[in-house]
Amino acid sequence: MSEDFELDTDDLTRRMEGAMSNLRTEFASLRTGRASASMLEPVQVDAYGQMTPINQVGTVNVPEPRMVTINVWDKGLVGKVEKAIRESGLGINPQLNGTIIMLPIPELNEERRRELGKVAGQYAEHARVSIRNVRRDGMEQIKKHKDSMSEDDAKLWESEVQELTDTYIKKVDEALETKQEEIMQV
Repeated sequence: MSEDFELDTDDLTRRMEGAMSNLRTEFASLRTGRASASMLEPVQVDAYGQMTPINQVGTVNVPEPRMVTINVWDKGLVGKVEKAIRESGLGINPQLNGTIIMLPIPELNEERRRELGKVAGQYAEHARVSIRNVRRDGMEQIKKHKDSMSEDDAKLWESEVQELTDTYIKKVDEALETKQEEIMQV
């Protein structure tokens, strides 16, 4: 390979891994009929003048397979936490008990499972697009330096970027397949 140009494959890998990490977070927020503290991660509460994750305003617990509880530390925020959960689109109806908010997880019907499967597919497509954008950036870096390297070197770099892209796209597809199986499981 050329001495003049060294593609930062570590940076490309890091950025593609970031897309995967984001996908995992989005998948964790999808309800599958089982209670999970991670399903509340994307929910933000307007606390003290700024948007704050729920786990920073109270303790999130899963005491039963179909129940999540949030013990809000500041009584003044209970209403705001409840409102944030109602508006989050999770489809959960919070129940108040003092400073404890209980979130009973309802059974998923077939239609709701299909909807969640579609949402998971959209999340996966966003991740694929992000990965392809990283690939495009890598290919553009190679194009910029094509004058200073041999054709063989350019092809080698391009194939390395493509291989990295294919690996991450495959990871996204596998994660989507796993999540859709989990969603459709009764």
